[in-house]
Amino acid sequence: MHTITRCASLAGTALFAVLAGCQSKPATPPATNRAALPTMERVALAANACWFKSGDPAFSAYRLAPELNSFSGRPRILAVPKGSPESRPLLVVQAEGNPARIDAFGPMMDGAAGNRIRQDVIRFANGDKRC
Repeated sequence: MHTITRCASLAGTALFAVLAGCQSKPATPPATNRAALPTMERVALAANACWFKSGDPAFSAYRLAPELNSFSGRPRILAVPKGSPESRPLLVVQAEGNPARIDAFGPMMDGAAGNRIRQDVIRFANGDKRC
């Protein structure tokens, strides 16, 4: 009888060890790459979805012009007039370095949407995609 109890106990211990080994460890979010290009890629995707494709009235007269492949080391996105994409940009958001230093400038930053743009860009750069 004692042997059966010991075998059952060993089997239970072995089963516990197998089950414990099968459990996944808590997923840690991947480290966010803080270099200029990945940061501006995050900003560009979120800005396009939240500002331009969503029909946001503050951006309805503009379109996104991404310039992420920059030889200057400053990837950027531009807001340009919808009907005149070759015109001077009204908003420039660019990043430089690692970790990225982000700068936003242009006439839109001085307008009613300037503070919101600033807050959105910070959120987008940190990986928050919410509009």
